[in-house]
Amino acid sequence: MKINAKYFIGFIVLLLLFFSFDTTAQCAMCKQAAETSLKSNPTSMARSLNSGILYLMAVPYLMLCFIFRKQIAQLWRKFFPKSAQKTIK
Repeated sequence: MKINAKYFIGFIVLLLLFFSFDTTAQCAMCKQAAETSLKSNPTSMARSLNSGILYLMAVPYLMLCFIFRKQIAQLWRKFFPKSAQKTIK
């Protein structure tokens, strides 16, 4: 039995949408805990939480840049050829 690719991708998207509801509730709880902690003590864990969120946000983008580095370099060379770089200098 062969599975159609459109149905498989649709099923995966539905699964991802179904499981995303739990994560939004967690973010609201973290936000509330950080806001209350920041109001009571300005040098509390809220600043560390913000740094952690920024770190977790940056890692997937760095991984994608590493995985697609050759395609990014080709795109860069396409938009900025060497002849244009020499005239800038």
